[in-house]
Amino acid sequence: MPIRLRVAAVVLAALAATPLASAAAELVLKPVDVVDSKALFGKIESRFVVPSRSRIGGTLVQLDVSEGSTVTEGQVIGKITDQKLELQLEAADARIRAAQSQLNNARTELARNEELLARGATTTQRVDQARTAVDVAQNSVSELQSAQQVIQQQMDEGALVAPTTGRVLSVPIRLGEVVMAGESVATIAGGSVFLRLDVPERHALGLTEGASVAIAEGEGARQGKIEKIYPLIENGRVTVDVAVEGLSDTFIGKRVLVSIPVGTRPAIVVPQEAIRRSSGLDLVSIKVPDGERAVTVVPGPVVETADGQMREILSGLRAGDTVILP
Repeated sequence: MPIRLRVAAVVLAALAATPLASAAAELVLKPVDVVDSKALFGKIESRFVVPSRSRIGGTLVQLDVSEGSTVTEGQVIGKITDQKLELQLEAADARIRAAQSQLNNARTELARNEELLARGATTTQRVDQARTAVDVAQNSVSELQSAQQVIQQQMDEGALVAPTTGRVLSVPIRLGEVVMAGESVATIAGGSVFLRLDVPERHALGLTEGASVAIAEGEGARQGKIEKIYPLIENGRVTVDVAVEGLSDTFIGKRVLVSIPVGTRPAIVVPQEAIRRSSGLDLVSIKVPDGERAVTVVPGPVVETADGQMREILSGLRAGDTVILP
């Protein structure tokens, strides 16, 4: 075959293949359900906030924590003393020593009477009386020792103990102050942290437990899940708890921007590549009976659909239109 014929055949083959390679895809539009979200602020909360209370009244003489300190359950964080308890303990010691002396005398008297009874120099009644005196003295010592233990326990309860593991939020009492029994000395946030939202009541019916919540916290976004919706509406707000894995507990009460799903709505969406920009207008090519036509559209936000991320079209297209994709 001559060279000219070979070149012509190659050109014809290329021209024949070109329409097939550049054939554009088509997309018939139909409404899809997209999640309607509400942007609002949530507040970081701890699972529970418990006070470390004084168990006795007295003077705060030791305090080992301040706002922001981390404590563990059972840790001693301070001490309260009451001088009256120390005096009562000394008095109890003196009474025990006196009772112990009476017990020793009673035992000695019992031993003497038992020896006399063996010789026939005393009566059984006298020995029984001595034995009873020993029992009475022994019981008196036991009673005083128990009373001493009560006083010692009261002194031991002067130690302030952290009721849970967590972070100290506030310490309203300072060294040297007099505190009453049951008064809060430190407030501790325990357990994990979560987000608490106050959602307007008009969105209450659109909330569902387990729904995903977008959270903007720190340098990037993360996802959380609605774990509880409270049934009580106060001041036109519904309280919602959102569980977030890895949420920072550095600042309890910090406000965090979130986007919470409050319902679904139908929308017309197209792939982002279907929209082109020309002369300051957003255009989409659609199929018409005589070919194709570019129409002006108003694009909305990017939404998540079953086919991935798509661009919502607010106006310019309607259901049934066939979009020509590049």
